[in-house]
Amino acid sequence: MKTTALNHIHQQLGAKMVPFAGYEMPVSYTGVNEEHETVRKHLGVFDVSHMGEFFVEGNEALNLIQKVTTNDASKLVDGQAQYTCMPNTSGGIIDDLIIYKFNDEKFMMVVNASNIQKDWEWVNSHNSFDAKLSDLSDEYSLLAIQGPKAVEAMQSISPHNLSDIKFYHFEVGEFGGAEEVIISATGYTGSGGFEIYFKNKDAEQIWASVLEAGKDYGIQPIGLAARDTLRLEMGMCLYGNDIDETTSPIEAKLGWITKFTKDFINAEALKKEKESGPSRKLVAFEVLEKGIPRHGYELVNSDGDSIGHVTSGTMSPSLKKAIGMGYVTAEEAKFGNKIFIQIRKKQVKAIIVKPPFYKK
Repeated sequence: MKTTALNHIHQQLGAKMVPFAGYEMPVSYTGVNEEHETVRKHLGVFDVSHMGEFFVEGNEALNLIQKVTTNDASKLVDGQAQYTCMPNTSGGIIDDLIIYKFNDEKFMMVVNASNIQKDWEWVNSHNSFDAKLSDLSDEYSLLAIQGPKAVEAMQSISPHNLSDIKFYHFEVGEFGGAEEVIISATGYTGSGGFEIYFKNKDAEQIWASVLEAGKDYGIQPIGLAARDTLRLEMGMCLYGNDIDETTSPIEAKLGWITKFTKDFINAEALKKEKESGPSRKLVAFEVLEKGIPRHGYELVNSDGDSIGHVTSGTMSPSLKKAIGMGYVTAEEAKFGNKIFIQIRKKQVKAIIVKPPFYKK
């Protein structure tokens, strides 16, 4: 089991530690509902150093990225980030990721922890370009500082004007007493804030600085359980649940990051799927009766016919109601349509809604 550079600190704080994507990670500290509300209303800090960082450099760095990802990275300016995915050759998704552009010859790909090895082999297998790849996942730590108080609280530990960093943009510089920190206005919670990338040697110092800076703003360390409920309230996909090697970006409503203005792996097949329409679609739903949807539960229509399955579900801490996402047949995937979740022997009524569930 791998550990992050801050593992011993989580242990000292009494975090509940669990195996996740090959790492021992904090799943919760004080409880998922309390941690969730802290991020929505105040400020929380997540150690998500298990994520992977690949650097792509050289004359044809962009060409490689354009080949292996669906979004159009040629639109990026220096200091901008982009959400995208890597398609496989059979219509599915290798991974979803974020691309960071430093300059024309230097990019960073941030990939999911569980897919680091798979992604690394995949990108390398398609590198027929003048591009140098470096996997620095084991050298970098990553903190997600999320919540409406993030800018105000963190300004005291950086000379950069944090309020000037636009959404999905980043700067590199001093933060928390360390140099060469990537300060990115991104996140997986829908409550604003930053993701901070830095070398492992600076982890303890930056962690302490962040907690000190956020002390008067109600900052708390937050675990992976609340990260999951926060992202689900925003209708954000989780790899391994809502998207995987068998789900296409078109089915998963990721057409907005699938640009057919360029050539990429399996582009032709995905373009045909978009034109003809997918046979199933990922939908968001709110549960109208008592019961919590869980990954893998069957979804049925009013006649009791199977129409799909749940991919993610929880009791929403913000909305105090059960919510979920899942794939259903295209004809059933209409806003306002009533569907049913098979929970043990009972069919529990739900309604398809437009995400996000949580409206600020």
